[in-house]
Amino acid sequence: MGGADVSDGERLRRWRMVLGGGEGEGTGCALSGADAGMDAALGALYGGDAGRKRAGERSAGLGGSAPRVARWLGDIRTYFPTSVVQVMQRDAIQRLGLSALLLEPEMLEAVEPDVHLVGTLLSLNKAMPETTRETARAVVRKVVEQLEKRLASRTRATLTGALDRSARIGRPRHADIDWDRTIRANLKNYLPEYRTVVPERLVGYGRAARAVKKEVVLCIDQSGSMAASVVYASVFGAVLASMRSIATRLVVFDTAVVDLTDQLDDPVDVLFGTQLGGGTDINRALAYCQSKITRPADTVVVLISDLYEGGIRDEMLKRVAAMKAAGVEFVTLLALSDEGAPAYDRDHAAALAALGAPAFACTPDLFPEVMAAALEKRPLPVP
Repeated sequence: MGGADVSDGERLRRWRMVLGGGEGEGTGCALSGADAGMDAALGALYGGDAGRKRAGERSAGLGGSAPRVARWLGDIRTYFPTSVVQVMQRDAIQRLGLSALLLEPEMLEAVEPDVHLVGTLLSLNKAMPETTRETARAVVRKVVEQLEKRLASRTRATLTGALDRSARIGRPRHADIDWDRTIRANLKNYLPEYRTVVPERLVGYGRAARAVKKEVVLCIDQSGSMAASVVYASVFGAVLASMRSIATRLVVFDTAVVDLTDQLDDPVDVLFGTQLGGGTDINRALAYCQSKITRPADTVVVLISDLYEGGIRDEMLKRVAAMKAAGVEFVTLLALSDEGAPAYDRDHAAALAALGAPAFACTPDLFPEVMAAALEKRPLPVP
């Protein structure tokens, strides 16, 4: 808060900003200009009831007034950096019940878009009037494009390497020899007198090298607590679908199951095809995914769920065991987000771990490594 070079007046000003005014605050420091505006913006969201009743102290709150909220959204973007604005927007939606106001286009134009805002908009999808839908899609698209820019290149590079390694064979036909890798693998056998390399080990690819090598099924729980995971999984689904060597299927579920594979070319369409909230039937979703697997030894199933099962628990576990016995690589992610593990069903997580499918939370930055390990059938990099 204060060092030797901070004046008493500046120290009081800082304490006044922290304490927010009110009768018990005790600094006796009056705010003006930008300080007063920043204090009012904070008080509208975080001020206590007593502070809201005092004229000139903090703020009168946001209430349910759309114009007042719009002004407040503009104010916080003026006074605070983007990362702080996103946190304050999230707190406002949770603390003050402002979700309904996001159905108005002018509100959406004022907000700072992020993953959590997208989750809120998706939860309001069915209640959204047509006048708001295009604005909402524009907000969602902006976030999706930011995520793709951040994640796509590294994901493609990591998984392409994993696919190449998994497809490499040691006794290729002449037409399938990868000469670059063969030479690198045999440099120790260089004969200077003949100025040549003796290829003791040939490295190459099978005839299917340019065809589909692996199949990935993303099975996503769309219950309300999984909103951020749904956003990230949809982006990754679109990235995977853009790789010709991976056949990607994306399935979302609550108590019903919806296959959104035909919309994977546009993750925004995928997101608006989900319906956040509702119950959960993991067993039914896995039954559907299992029915679509034709090459189990070349298939990775990624279940993204907090594992609160509303269906038949024993059948779900038997289904996972059957898929693994058939050669499917099964990955269970409790969350695919930057927020760590949510509340989850620990009994189900332990049961899956006993089947060789440990359940863990995964950040978007770790996801490519997890998928690479699954494609290569090596131990997963569990955090």
